Amino acid sequence: MAINIPGLVVMAVFYIVILGTGIWASMRSKQVEKKCTGDGMEITLLAGRNINLLVGIFTLTATWVGGGFILGIAEATYNPTLGAVWALMPVPYVLTFFLGAFFFAKPMRENKYMTMMDPFQKKYGNVLSTALIFPALVADVLWVARTLVSLGTFPHAVKRLGTIMLS
Repeated sequence: MAINIPGLVVMAVFYIVILGTGIWASMRSKQVEKKCTGDGMEITLLAGRNINLLVGIFTLTATWVGGGFILGIAEATYNPTLGAVWALMPVPYVLTFFLGAFFFAKPMRENKYMTMMDPFQKKYGNVLSTALIFPALVADVLWVARTLVSLGTFPHAVKRLGTIMLS
């Protein structure tokens, strides 16, 4: 098996750019952190409550839309029995973001909550809040599994897509 030199160079450049971006962001965040008035946890989790709109949109998208989501839509779209209607799957996600922002963002900022569980913990106490965390924990474990499966099936999906487009 021969080594693809141009591919190797492109990947090396890509990782160097990512490393450089990370180092630059780290130095910049240390400067910005000195100006923040919140405590360490607020700075770490919420960026000192100072995220601009564009960064917020990208962060939200990166959080909710993963490789499994993208590959699942691509596979469903090219499945002859399902059709292109599955390409509309992101629409409910976008609607939930707008509804969440419209109804919950302002009260959560006013009360200085850090997580979505803080209002439940305040109203119902620690025991019920702990019970409510378990579905989210299971979902996160399954999300990691889904991401690993999507990474494993990516070469197959690309090959299948190429076969479909060539035929």
